Amino acid sequence: MEVANPLKRKRDDVVPPDDSQVDLSILEAVEKSQNAVEVLDLRTLKRLVFSFERRLKENIEARLKYPDQPERFADSEVELHEELEKLKILAGAPELYPELVNLNAIPSILNLLSHENTDIAIDVVHLLEDLTDEDVLEDNDEPARILVDSLIENNVLELLVQNLQRLSDKDPDEMSAVYNTLASIENMIEVKPAVAELVCERTKLLRWLLGKIKVREFDSNKQYASEILAILLQNSTANQKRLGQMNGVDVVLQAVAMYKSKDPKTSDEEEMLENLFDCLCCLLMPLENKERFVKAEGVELMIIIMKQKKSAYASAIRALDFSMTKYPPACERFVDVLGLKTAFAAFMGKASVSYLSLCIPMSKKNKKERYQEELEERLVSLIASLFGKQASGILRGSRRERLLSKFVENECEKIDRLMELYIRYSDRVKAETQRLEQLELDDLEMDEEEKYNRKLESGLYTLQLITVILGHVWCSEHSQMRARIELLLKQQKLTKKDIKDILQNLRDLHHSPYAGGNQYLSFPPYFGMEYHDNIGDLDGPEEKERAQTRIQKIISAF
Repeated sequence: MEVANPLKRKRDDVVPPDDSQVDLSILEAVEKSQNAVEVLDLRTLKRLVFSFERRLKENIEARLKYPDQPERFADSEVELHEELEKLKILAGAPELYPELVNLNAIPSILNLLSHENTDIAIDVVHLLEDLTDEDVLEDNDEPARILVDSLIENNVLELLVQNLQRLSDKDPDEMSAVYNTLASIENMIEVKPAVAELVCERTKLLRWLLGKIKVREFDSNKQYASEILAILLQNSTANQKRLGQMNGVDVVLQAVAMYKSKDPKTSDEEEMLENLFDCLCCLLMPLENKERFVKAEGVELMIIIMKQKKSAYASAIRALDFSMTKYPPACERFVDVLGLKTAFAAFMGKASVSYLSLCIPMSKKNKKERYQEELEERLVSLIASLFGKQASGILRGSRRERLLSKFVENECEKIDRLMELYIRYSDRVKAETQRLEQLELDDLEMDEEEKYNRKLESGLYTLQLITVILGHVWCSEHSQMRARIELLLKQQKLTKKDIKDILQNLRDLHHSPYAGGNQYLSFPPYFGMEYHDNIGDLDGPEEKERAQTRIQKIISAF
């Protein structure tokens, strides 16, 4: 038997007042009384909790006594709703959260997420979002931790996700509750990062999120779902693998494929698309997901997106780089499906100019320049992946020859472009090095880690990759390419020793932001080791030895 919702009925029965018949002085008095600040202390907290527990008990008894007569428990339901609303005032005193836990109110509140009346469950969702709000918990680390620990112990994750599955986006109130459910989960992750893996282990949230991003129509909850999914995947290999096993790679590819030939209509939709590509790049960290990406024709899709030159253009390049890093089958597929032509056109700046002029107003010069710079850095990383940043690219055969032949085309214009980038990034790193030396002279203390990170931010990592690509081109022993490199070095009053010095002092590329690491970082962490000593270290001694042998071979060739 379907039971009527007393809360909805009572709300719907309210007739909007006629403004012409309302005494404004009365309204002002009511408003002042509602805005009166209640003193929040332990006594107030106990009174609120005891009142809530009493109304909860009355509602349970009324429902048990009159299960088929909604009108007999309607009043108790409204009163319970009002008590939950009153509890929201506790968000103004997070220092009382430990006492709220000690009063054992958390289990009673959370159990209402399974209440037969969806509106009551929605009230609890809104209450949880208020209590865990980031602004509320700021500077209240210990009370926040105590509250979140208690919520987790009392199955908040399972109850929230179970309730999530009965909410509909067709109802405005329920749609709002979906958003606040996701917000509550995000807030708890902020307080306790381990929640990111716990919620995926204990609930079906990942599957729900996949279902949400599959929907073609865009709305705010689809956007938020994409953001939460990216957060869950960001720092968790376990979640990346778990989602991969759930056909997640294919689902995310289908979601981004909707934008292969069209641009998002709003800034919110554009943000969602960026979130989806963040999810895809996170998924492409584990080896098994790279394999799924190739089998699902992800390489082909990214090339199509690049050719269409829509807003996902740069993101497609990023995804390709993640897929090809340390995974030769993706590199081989990229060459086989004629990706070299598309990639090198972009590298030469021929593919992105028209897109830039369309999507970025000329008045926003800095934004345009930064976009172009990021694009260059990503393309350099992609080409380095093809050559094998870590002895895992296209190392031999006809595909290798096709890759190298690109550097001979049009009188070695790609080498000219490489040297142009080499000079630019080298100058930037030198300028930053001089600035850091001056800071030392000014007695400003800075440890080696911070200095190295500053250099990375100035472009050291991209300079390292450019040097690696030049090294691979030189090692091909192609006379025309070698002659071109020597000529360009001479024109810039440089020698091969300058290239060797960078190769010799390269830091660990394995942890770069473009090498399958955390793409949310702007630069890789410092490890205080030279590249030829440490490259491949996290892949075991055999991989490390192979990588070291290859980089030493490049150094020796110069």
